[in-house]
Order: sequence, then C-alpha cells, then structure tokens
Amino acid sequence: MKPRLLVVDDDPMMLELLVTRLELAGYAVSTARDGLEALRRVHECRPQALILDINMPRLDGFGVLEQLNTSRWPVLVLTARNQTQDVQRAISLGARDFLSKPFKDNQLLLRVARLLRTGSAETNAVVI
Repeated sequence: MKPRLLVVDDDPMMLELLVTRLELAGYAVSTARDGLEALRRVHECRPQALILDINMPRLDGFGVLEQLNTSRWPVLVLTARNQTQDVQRAISLGARDFLSKPFKDNQLLLRVARLLRTGSAETNAVVI
C-alpha cells in the first residue's frame, strides 16, 4: 500500500507540482486548498503525514498546527516564509520539519521519506 500524504497549499500550480512529484515517487496524495479544508480532509483521507503551507486564506498553516494533533499526523511545513521566527513558531506548534520554497525535488522527497520513517514515534524536529 502506498504511503498517504495530505498536501495543503492554496496555490493551484504549486499543488499540482507537489502532487505530480509525490505521486511519481510512489505516494498516494490528497489535497486541501486552505487550513479549514485541511482540518476536514485529515479525518477523511487519514494521511500518514501532511505537507503544509503557511500563507493560506481562511485559516493559515499556523492555525492548522494549533488545532492539529501533530503527534498523530507529522507535518512538514513547506512555505516561502523562511524568517527565523516563522521556523521557530512552526516547530513550537508541532511541525517536525521546515522546508523553504523554492526547493529541489530531491530535498522534498528526502524530507517526506524521513517524516514518514520517523512517524509519530519521533518528536524532535529537524530543520535544515
């Protein structure tokens, strides 16, 4: 069975790019276009991990992290926001990893594989 991911991003082109890259790498990918939809979809599609943007309408990525049980669903934050305070806030809210846009495909795939490998047993965030 393919590992299940939920990708959350409001940019349709970024969402399409992420889905394509991840599906080609062998993942089953579901999507959401904002934080409110993400909170609903996480219960519907039961992903093993999330890839989450920060800047989104209705409920941003920080709001999702505040409401999500990140010990059950590990999160990789993937965003253009890369200020130190953004990284620190995401990690303090339970994100396991943080990757800035633009990114290289191999970076994304390595981070997702590590996120799934560590799963809910790992509680320490890794930020590079």
